Amino acid sequence: MDIITGLTIFVLAIFIGFEIITKVPPTLHTPLMSGSNAISGITLVGALLAGSGFWGNFLGFLAISFAMVNVVGGFLVTHRMLGMFQKKR
Repeated sequence: MDIITGLTIFVLAIFIGFEIITKVPPTLHTPLMSGSNAISGITLVGALLAGSGFWGNFLGFLAISFAMVNVVGGFLVTHRMLGMFQKKR
């Protein structure tokens, strides 16, 4: 795949992702955030299998870093949401 095709797919993915995220009502945001942890897990596996060489290792490291931020953030948000439903002591 040449660079123009890859860049075009990347830009279209940004626009489609933005449109989908802005249409999600606030009541569904937290359950969807915890569901995105599974997607980030897939990203982590893909990053671990990234190609060899400098650029493969570099892009794999970036993918692991961003996916881990998403996973940790998702678990923190889910934990906070579940805390809202616990009875006060």
